[in-house]
Amino acid sequence: MALWTMILRKMATNKWLQLNLLLGLTVCVALFSSMPLYSGAILQRTLQKELGQLQLQKNVYPGFIRIATSNSAEIMDEKTAEAIQKADQFVRSIPGRTGLPALSFYQQRFTQKFKVYGSDASELEQKTQKSAGAVKSLSDMEQRVRLLAGRMPVDRTDGIIEALVTDSFLLKVKRELGQELTAEVSEQTRLRIIPVGVMATDAAADPYLSYMTETDSDGFIIPFGQFEREFITGGKARVSDMEWRYALDYRALKVEGIDQFVQADKDIRRYFKGRIGAAEINMPANETILSYQGKADKLDVMLLSLYSPVMIMLAFYLYMTANLIIERQKNDIAVLRSRGASRWQIMTAYMLENLLLGFIALTAGPFMGVQFTKGLGAANGFLEFVNRSPLEVGLSGEAYRIAAAAVGAAILLILIPAFLATRVSIVNQKRDSVRLRKLSFWHKTGLDVILIGIAVYLLRGFNTRQEDLRKLALDSSALQVDPLVFLMPALFTLGAGLLVLRLYPWFIRLIFWLGRRFWSPALYHTLIQISRSSGQYLTLMLFLIITVATGLFSAGAARTINDNMESQIRYSAGADLTLQTRWESDAPVVSTTALSAGGAAPTGDGNSTKRVQYTEPSFQPYRELAGVEAAAKVFRKENARFTAGQKAVSGKTALYGIDTLDFGKTAWMKPGLLEYPINSYLNLIASDSSAVLVSRSLAEAARIKPGDNVSLSWDGLDQVPFIVYGIIDYWPGWSPLPAGGESGTDPDAGKPKLIVGHLSSIQNRLAVEPYETWLKLDSSAAGKEVYAHLTEMKLPVTHYRDATQELVLSQNDSFRLAINGIMTLGFVISIMISFFGFLVFWILTLSGRTLQYGVLRAMGISFAQLIGMLISEQLLTSGAAVLIGAGIGSLSSRLFVPLFQMSFAASEQVPPFELVSRFSDYVQLYGILGIMLLSGVLILGHRLSKIRIAQALKLGEE
Repeated sequence: MALWTMILRKMATNKWLQLNLLLGLTVCVALFSSMPLYSGAILQRTLQKELGQLQLQKNVYPGFIRIATSNSAEIMDEKTAEAIQKADQFVRSIPGRTGLPALSFYQQRFTQKFKVYGSDASELEQKTQKSAGAVKSLSDMEQRVRLLAGRMPVDRTDGIIEALVTDSFLLKVKRELGQELTAEVSEQTRLRIIPVGVMATDAAADPYLSYMTETDSDGFIIPFGQFEREFITGGKARVSDMEWRYALDYRALKVEGIDQFVQADKDIRRYFKGRIGAAEINMPANETILSYQGKADKLDVMLLSLYSPVMIMLAFYLYMTANLIIERQKNDIAVLRSRGASRWQIMTAYMLENLLLGFIALTAGPFMGVQFTKGLGAANGFLEFVNRSPLEVGLSGEAYRIAAAAVGAAILLILIPAFLATRVSIVNQKRDSVRLRKLSFWHKTGLDVILIGIAVYLLRGFNTRQEDLRKLALDSSALQVDPLVFLMPALFTLGAGLLVLRLYPWFIRLIFWLGRRFWSPALYHTLIQISRSSGQYLTLMLFLIITVATGLFSAGAARTINDNMESQIRYSAGADLTLQTRWESDAPVVSTTALSAGGAAPTGDGNSTKRVQYTEPSFQPYRELAGVEAAAKVFRKENARFTAGQKAVSGKTALYGIDTLDFGKTAWMKPGLLEYPINSYLNLIASDSSAVLVSRSLAEAARIKPGDNVSLSWDGLDQVPFIVYGIIDYWPGWSPLPAGGESGTDPDAGKPKLIVGHLSSIQNRLAVEPYETWLKLDSSAAGKEVYAHLTEMKLPVTHYRDATQELVLSQNDSFRLAINGIMTLGFVISIMISFFGFLVFWILTLSGRTLQYGVLRAMGISFAQLIGMLISEQLLTSGAAVLIGAGIGSLSSRLFVPLFQMSFAASEQVPPFELVSRFSDYVQLYGILGIMLLSGVLILGHRLSKIRIAQALKLGEE
């Protein structure tokens, strides 16, 4: 009890430092516990969204499972019946195997098809009758079909089988309800079947698994129990096929249950493979779910690397706070050691003290982690938030396990200063207290140089790999975002900050020496103080350097990734909405699919071809669509032929036919891709109907320049000459890179080529063929409205691409959400840590200088001069740290942000990957930092004004 009393009194004496230590531990717990919470929540959200998209795109319920198998046995013996029964038992275990509850289930059995005729049929009718049908059973038949006439069949044991049939089957057998039919199983075996009801599909019976009677309308459906007795165990006829269908509740699928689902899928396929016959397993969601296997581990690794800068800051903060506490208690520790207390007794006291703080942090931290996770889900960019639905987050055992491990590691870290202090005797402690110039650990070991060396080595490795990917035209999309891309700048920032702080005291001494004759007393005192006691400012300045540098890197990285991904989507689409409609033509019906691309239809003799004649529909309805700001006709022909140059070079080229005015209003083009703005090129060719723009790849291949002629044709058309007015490198919707990367593999094709001309001229001089409709929307939400109007107007749309929806899907990608959210959260935590560290450091520093400031006031230094000393000290420490951090952050961004292009496929890097920064990001970043520092200075100034000279001098006398 005495030990706890001493611990609590000691904690009360340093209550503000203890509270800061508790804050650091709590944030540490929250940070680590949020990792599994966020990983699970974001993957859960994206998984459910992708499964929902599967239902919309393919019109199939994501939880649907269909198992069908044939029966390879020639006769229905006991062994076959037992195999079928075991298969039934296995199928009933599927919900338990997948971990998903069943919303609906039914099974079917089928016999082979028999010849069917009326029992009263004449011998001639029996011979000429060609109708055939199988006997089938359907579980829960009464709830799954709709009766059009008659009644439900009953299970009879008198040799007669009652059945449901479709209306079309009754017409085929030429009989009415209630009339007995004969199914001829073999020459010796006949089945007597009486149709007692006419059935149809009941779509409302089951919203998940509707039984479609039209799928196999020929045959009889009999009670399930009777089928089992007569055919499975009775063996009256060979059962040829079996089928089981499930609708599982896919919304109950959790990320942690993916492995179980995938294993269940393997078990199902393995069980039915050749066991009864040829099996067919259909699980539409399997591919989507399988893509998430292992994704949680990858995301966890990336989260750890994203958190690495703020983890480093937290470690410094905890160590700094613990060190400040120990510094204030070193005399007490030295006295205890001199009175016979062992090191382990002292360490036990500190261990219990920190365990108490760790327990409190472990209690509150996970709940703070839940709030962190919800905040991460709303991030849409660096320090950008949107009104997105909150993530569904729940605390888990894994989160508590990780949090407990983090608390344990943090306690070990903050015990280090205490352990070191117990090694010092009271004599050594008094001697060291007056030695201010003591080399720190990183000074002695050269940690700064080591960290920079590691970062530069990794950077060179990544640059080499990136160059190899570019040369070999490899696809790097499978890399996603390499975690080292985030770890490298953290190591570089820490190393560079330590290196600059190694040199900074010498810089201060140089400034002092250069102006030693001119400095005012206040500034003279400040320069002496900083140059002689630079070690005490190390942690604070390092905090600010890492905060600013990390903030700049995060802002640049998030902005660069977001803008490049959005630019790729917009450039690839060409406009907000692009759609293709079906045109009327004289093409044969069999050639409709082939002719949608504008080809020629065969006439039937196999030797000659006849060009399809198209009728151009009215374009005005697209201009009048609500929500559409501009519309343009864009004719694209991918396999046109050109001939150009003195050597008559020919080859394939993509051809664009546009209306220059409408195209300029509608198309999206990233600024800076062309030598001049795109509208300048459109104006250049607007006045001449024979003017065209050609790609640089075509101009270099044919060695042509503006003013030369180029001839165009396709599909047997006569070549028509056009005049080259300009050379372009990029154009909306056209990629100058081959599909394999930067260097083509087909020497005949080379790099993709492009010619842009007037649509009217192409139609008049070559041919009229279907073109695309490009639409520019007046708002991002207009896409649904336009689609609804297109449906309402019954326009024959055959292809539809919505760039705005692709942007939304891209913004909801789990890895992109992680990057945006954690970079923002990391910066906010860094700011918070820096602010509290700033206040703790300076409040304790001012408290330690009370006597010094009192003496200075007594010597005639005014309060304004004291404030000037404080401000100059702030500028030379905190201000300098911000400037150093800005320089390191800018350098880090230039070095490491370009590595993010490795997360994009080489063939998709159009427009080229570009480092993006916006002035608003810097204003926001420095505004937050400015508010933090100004608030700190005002608090310190207020405390400084409360110092009483007489009390300080009296304290000095004592």
